[in-house]
Amino acid sequence: MFTDDDVILAASSSYDRKYYFNPDFSGLPDSIKEDIQVMMVMFTMEIGGVLTMGFDEDGSLLLETECDDEDILYDEIGAHLKIKQMSKVHEELFESLEAFFKVFYLGEE
Repeated sequence: MFTDDDVILAASSSYDRKYYFNPDFSGLPDSIKEDIQVMMVMFTMEIGGVLTMGFDEDGSLLLETECDDEDILYDEIGAHLKIKQMSKVHEELFESLEAFFKVFYLGEE
């Protein structure tokens, strides 16, 4: 679960069919921003609910999904499996995002 100390990178919602990208990360290459958008929107189209991507205070990438209590179509098991699959398929992208965050936001070398 995201806390107040965590930084949101992007979020996608199947409920209002909206995608949010944190403008603080506008320095990322457009191709990476597009990859993130496609990945997140496809997730919410397939699974439903809301998918949030961000970083914890240590710079680790977090992916969190949730749904409305009344959403009977949301696939909770599928959501966790899909996140696991995304983590494997996009491992290099996720590692690059963590490195970017650690260098440019946490000041690590």
